[in-house]
Amino acid sequence: MKKIVLMGALLTLGYAGFSQKYKVILKTDQGTIEAILYDKTPLHQKNFVKLAKKKFYNGLLFHRVIQEFMIQGGDPESRNAKPGAILGNGDTGEKIPAEFRYEYYHKRGALAAARDGNPEKASSGCQFYIVQGRKYTAEQLKKMEEQNEKSMAEAHKRVYETEGGTPFLDGQYTVFGEVTKGMEVVDKIAAVKKDRNDRPAEDQHIISVKVKKKFLGRFW
Repeated sequence: MKKIVLMGALLTLGYAGFSQKYKVILKTDQGTIEAILYDKTPLHQKNFVKLAKKKFYNGLLFHRVIQEFMIQGGDPESRNAKPGAILGNGDTGEKIPAEFRYEYYHKRGALAAARDGNPEKASSGCQFYIVQGRKYTAEQLKKMEEQNEKSMAEAHKRVYETEGGTPFLDGQYTVFGEVTKGMEVVDKIAAVKKDRNDRPAEDQHIISVKVKKKFLGRFW
């Protein structure tokens, strides 16, 4: 199996944080991260909820972290992995069809699915990443548009300029949620010392992932 890697902030939580059906709570060694899962990416939402309810993620690692880029986790082979072991190949054996939506992009705090190099851009059945990213200038974004021969929404560009993200991943990986609380935890994990394979020198555990479903306007 090809290693699952990325080939390569929050605008306003606004209505998105209030309209979505599911919220997830990721407890880590560095603190707690809360995120919502987008209803308009139902295949990814359903898969993540299923795995979380099975406690699949509990005890796994953020096995790949790159400052000003992202933190990646969900490799089942990372559970009890030996120090220095190369991680990133583990999966469930399933592929989730890509669910690209123009309104969901790689702003700071985006929750997205990792994948291998398959031509359909189908997602890993379990590995995910959270964008830390960095800010880009208008000139840098313009050059990116010219290179990709594809324009960005003006609203997206404003976010990449003021909040940051990883715009070069848009249209390549499915974004299926966003962090609503705990980006300082993402920043801490992204900043830890790591080896040449971007694995943290000191394991960064996903202690638990819990799912809450909205009912009567509240998450339960």
